Amino acid sequence: MRSRSNSGVRLDYYQRIVHRLILAHQEPVTGLFPASNVNSHAWIRDNVYCILAVWGLSMAYKKIADQDEDRAKCYELEQSCVKLMRGLLMAMMNQKDKVEKFKMTQSPYDSLHAKYSSKNGLPVVDDNEWGHLQIDAVSLYLLILAQMTASGLQIVFSLDEVSFIQNLVFYIESAYSIPDYGIWERGDKTNHGEPELNASSIGMAKAALEAMNELDLFGARGGPASVIHVLADEAHKCQAVLQSMLPRESNSKELDSGLLCVIGFPAFAVDDAQLIHNTKDAILSRLQGKYGCKRFLRDGYRTPKEDPSRLYYERWELRMFENIECEWPLFYCYLILFHAFQSDKRAVEEYASRLEKIMVRSEDGILLVPESYAVPQDLVGFEYQKPGSQVREVVGRCPFLWGQSLFILGRLLQEGFLAVGELDPLNRRLGAQKKPDVVVQVVIIAEDNEIRDKLAEHDLHVQTIAEVAPIEVQPARVLSHLYTYLGRNRKLGLSGRKSRDVGILSTSKLYSLKDRIFAFTPQFADLSRFYIASDNELMIDILKGEINFLKSAWDLLGRPLVTLVLKRIHLDQDKIPLAMIQTMRKLKSGYINGTRVMLGSLKDFLNTSAITDLSFLGSTEDGYPDRLHPDVQTYLDEHLLRSFSNRSTMNLRGGQLRPRTLRRRMSCKGAIKKTRSINVDSDNLGMEGPSPLTERRLSSIVPPPWLQANKQSHVSVFATTPEEGPTSSPLSLGNDLIRENIYPVDPHHSRSAIDRRSEFVRQQEMPKILIQRHRAETNFADTEVEELIAMLRETENLEEQGDILQYLVDTQGLDFNTGMLEEGRVVTVRDLLKGLYEKACQQKLWGLVRHTAGMLGKRVEDLAKAVTDLLVRQKQVTVGMPPNNEHTITAPLPEVELRQLIHDAYGDDESTAMLTQELMVYLAMFIRTEPQLFHEMLRLRVGLIIQVMAKELSRTLNCDGEAASEHLLNLSPFEMKNLLYHILSGKEFAVSSVARGNLSIVSCKSSRVSKKSQIGLGDPEGEDALIATIDDRQGQWLRRRRLDGALNRVPRDFYSRVWTVLEKCQGLAIEGRVLQQSLTQEMTPGELKFALEVETALNQIPQPEYRQLVVEALMVLTLVTEHNMVPSLGGVIYVEHLVHKANQLFLEDQRKVQGDATLCCAKIKDGKEQQQAASGMLLCGGAAYICQHLYDSAPSGSYGTMTYMSRAVALVLDCVPKHGEMECAIS
Repeated sequence: MRSRSNSGVRLDYYQRIVHRLILAHQEPVTGLFPASNVNSHAWIRDNVYCILAVWGLSMAYKKIADQDEDRAKCYELEQSCVKLMRGLLMAMMNQKDKVEKFKMTQSPYDSLHAKYSSKNGLPVVDDNEWGHLQIDAVSLYLLILAQMTASGLQIVFSLDEVSFIQNLVFYIESAYSIPDYGIWERGDKTNHGEPELNASSIGMAKAALEAMNELDLFGARGGPASVIHVLADEAHKCQAVLQSMLPRESNSKELDSGLLCVIGFPAFAVDDAQLIHNTKDAILSRLQGKYGCKRFLRDGYRTPKEDPSRLYYERWELRMFENIECEWPLFYCYLILFHAFQSDKRAVEEYASRLEKIMVRSEDGILLVPESYAVPQDLVGFEYQKPGSQVREVVGRCPFLWGQSLFILGRLLQEGFLAVGELDPLNRRLGAQKKPDVVVQVVIIAEDNEIRDKLAEHDLHVQTIAEVAPIEVQPARVLSHLYTYLGRNRKLGLSGRKSRDVGILSTSKLYSLKDRIFAFTPQFADLSRFYIASDNELMIDILKGEINFLKSAWDLLGRPLVTLVLKRIHLDQDKIPLAMIQTMRKLKSGYINGTRVMLGSLKDFLNTSAITDLSFLGSTEDGYPDRLHPDVQTYLDEHLLRSFSNRSTMNLRGGQLRPRTLRRRMSCKGAIKKTRSINVDSDNLGMEGPSPLTERRLSSIVPPPWLQANKQSHVSVFATTPEEGPTSSPLSLGNDLIRENIYPVDPHHSRSAIDRRSEFVRQQEMPKILIQRHRAETNFADTEVEELIAMLRETENLEEQGDILQYLVDTQGLDFNTGMLEEGRVVTVRDLLKGLYEKACQQKLWGLVRHTAGMLGKRVEDLAKAVTDLLVRQKQVTVGMPPNNEHTITAPLPEVELRQLIHDAYGDDESTAMLTQELMVYLAMFIRTEPQLFHEMLRLRVGLIIQVMAKELSRTLNCDGEAASEHLLNLSPFEMKNLLYHILSGKEFAVSSVARGNLSIVSCKSSRVSKKSQIGLGDPEGEDALIATIDDRQGQWLRRRRLDGALNRVPRDFYSRVWTVLEKCQGLAIEGRVLQQSLTQEMTPGELKFALEVETALNQIPQPEYRQLVVEALMVLTLVTEHNMVPSLGGVIYVEHLVHKANQLFLEDQRKVQGDATLCCAKIKDGKEQQQAASGMLLCGGAAYICQHLYDSAPSGSYGTMTYMSRAVALVLDCVPKHGEMECAIS
């Protein structure tokens, strides 16, 4: 026998080690590894990691196989890998019913088990006896299966197994929204069995989805039937959520060393090099020790302070584990691999030498990786005093095979037996490198020749649907239906894909099916069922957003292709809307919002687009893989005829012409308005005492005091006249005169404005009919329903029809038979409402559209998806108006429950409930495209956001609260989204009017209001009349505080700094809620759970600007603690006392310098004023008894709020010395 080369001898040495430490434990029947000699359970995760060393060694042998025995060894090692991977596959296939059930329920009890018996592959514990739902374990299995298959191993043998693995892909594809127990099987770190969203699971799932996409499980020998398909959008959702979470692991674990496997080998799930760097640095700086890394902060596992008799921890005892957590050498193995893949030799050597110091030598001299190192019981006290100073001892298994396997891989890489590319045949490690710019291809297709000709007039040449043949254009819903056939298998009882969602990445490809080619229009263009879709400007805005998204998210071969069909329903009065023409011209120019685009025809782009084969639609199970599945065949035949045929629209009875005058016997005017609940004049919001409703009722029955003085001029308003002139716009100013029973009286309304307003109404000579509720009830009681229906037939004004129908719904119900007949069918109130809704959509009367949509119980298409998008990025959502009706949504809910919750929160107010749904969709759009808008916000309080939007409109338009909420509800969806954007980003805006009373929101770049953005409401001629210009200086800080308070924005690191304050006092009291010091025992400073506790307390404060001052007061307290001015802050601190004290100091200063506040709060009080102050109102209208001028002061400067807060802290806190010198660090 000829002598072996040095490398051969060295490999034989590793082969002996692998055999002795790893393969000797492999069960001969199932191929699985038991946890230890005494525990026969086999964990999926540990088993997959154990076999990696065997796989690596087999590839090393393959390279030097110059003798038969080397080839034999290589084959032997490969077959051990196959045996193990198939053993796990069989164990999971035994639970195929669970996979099927989990697709529907996503319940932890329906999940695949995390561990099986290594003897026979059967379950070893019950569904509810273990935290089985560990998406990272199944994902790791799929990822390594893909990598091994790509390296040439044959693991999957039959098409049934292919179907099962396709269903495992569906099992993990929603990982971004499924809370699980994670890599340490614990869920929440108190170990009470509560699952949570874990970044390590999401990252592993993202890696598995990308690795599996278009992978042939039969390797080079397979055909179309053995290919796995993944919808690219699902992997991208996982990526987006992962990026928003890192370096956080979950709500209770602010950091976790388990993330090393996500940012490096094996997952390589992060594309952003900076984020990888930040996450690694955070782990090294906070979790690394001499003996490895801690798993996470306050991890009690195997520490001397842990009570081994119970699984869970008490909340107060988590603090005891701080600084004595076990350290795991395993993470040094990860770090060696991480740096080897980055080819950073110096770091590899450093960690290798650290690791060798802490490894244990066996009797025969082999180096073993122990599971973990703990502080010995008798040295705990010293370790507390000086963390990292004591010698630790080995606890747990030795060798720990998971770590041992990674250690051996590291050695094979260091000694050059393996190249990094061999451990990563799918090249996942290159994900973080810079990619070239994406060019988005756009194709516009006309529905018919008429539309094509209309576009040609604008020099835009497109084809019709008929002309693009043989390529067939279909809506996205067809694609989502076809995907439900993916992974179906009768023998295994698997039903295919359940999610109906196909995103823009999936519709931006072409699909081939036998000899046909399909292009699909994007899902957002499919929203024919909901009113947002009838706003063309919004659809264009969404399109721009999607094109921008493709630029950053597209990573497939070929270029993305967006296909749009221009249809009849997009036309506005038979013309192509201007906004559409402008956008098409922009597309033609080659750039839109900074993205490269190409406008062309489908056949031009055939060669440059990504094409996917829909081969899974063949009826393989019946033995005819070349024929289409019969169900698919019939579906396609029906659909091709139907999908783009013209739908007949309702015949409008002279919708544009309104008769000049109409006789009528009575009126239901204002029935819709009575349901509104947006409270704008919240100077006294939240101060309405125990029953705000009773007080509000009064304001409608007794005319407010400021109306009584000049009553004569208002007589016409109360009178009911038989005639009514046509209204110039649905928002005439007459409505503002009488506040209905929704708004509290606002005593600071200046009288002159009222006089001017009444004057204005008289000039218009439009007597308005307003019936207040108590009068209305007597009126309607004797009016027969027939009479109302007769009026309904007579009137052409949609607003009036709405009022009549609202009244009918209130009194008779939606399913009331109106006695009319249409084509022999009974017409109910609901049918009439539907007709009204469609007309309102066409005429773009958005207030009416929102109201009728709410009455009909419509729900926004992607409501549940939108809420999930917000929640998985760690933003909770509340709906309802604070302070009494807020409901918090903390976990994804089904559509029906969501809608019910929203409508319960707003009572009768359908319009605002509808608006809430709409805003949630916009918030989700923004968080996907511009996540930076949401920094330092934890909860999005939609009710407050709506109030602030109305408030901002009332400030900009200079109108009262009710008019502002009317304007708000009448904004088009596009303008609504625009206004929300301006409020989120804090940009200044102005309102300019467009014809028909619709407003449009314009950004103000300069400090002066530009010519374009004049503020005004279109009078009938539609001219822009400048009513008022904004004085920028005044009200600026008040507005900032109001916006930040409503959006729950806080300064950076605010919550972790409050933690340090809480550590030094017994508690913080905010609006009656006390944050106890014990919270610091239970939670770490950066933990999301702690931040939510603080936020919940702050959210008790109804007035946003007041909330913001409380936040500022807390910031001053943090400065006191951070500069160690005092050892302890004493007992419970009442934060509001500080704010009120600061207000007092402010007013004293104002009196001294004769400042603005001397006009209101700093005035010398006389009798009348005192009486008013006692009734809870300040002259200047400041919220919560704090002067308006303090709210409007800048934080810094000698008269700034921070100065007063600091003085207040010095005066109120007992711990600050009252006499003597002190270093002032705050100044």
